[in-house]
Amino acid sequence: MARILVVDDSLTLRRMVVHVLTSAGHDIAEAASAEDALKVLEAFTPDLVLTDMYMPGLDGIDLTVRIRAMPDYGRTPILVLSTDSSDDAKQRGRSSGVTGWIAKPFDPDMLQGVVDKVLH
Repeated sequence: MARILVVDDSLTLRRMVVHVLTSAGHDIAEAASAEDALKVLEAFTPDLVLTDMYMPGLDGIDLTVRIRAMPDYGRTPILVLSTDSSDDAKQRGRSSGVTGWIAKPFDPDMLQGVVDKVLH
């Protein structure tokens, strides 16, 4: 299956996402912040990044911009998980290189379906 980096400052939400994805057979790395995610990327090369939008410090859009600037990640899918599904937020995401948007709260089957679609 795929290697996925899950980035969320909420331990509870991160555990839920990790449970759904590991149950589907994916290899998961976790980060509690965008800054931690950038460190994880030094040792873990994901096929997909799944990030929260709003986190202390760098947010999910800032993280996307930083990832897109890395030579190996120009085409790596990046999905944002957020309670904010406004047109403005989504436009900001698209312009920074976000691949897709998943609204919180999420349905586990829908999450896995979106992940599968983006990876194939």
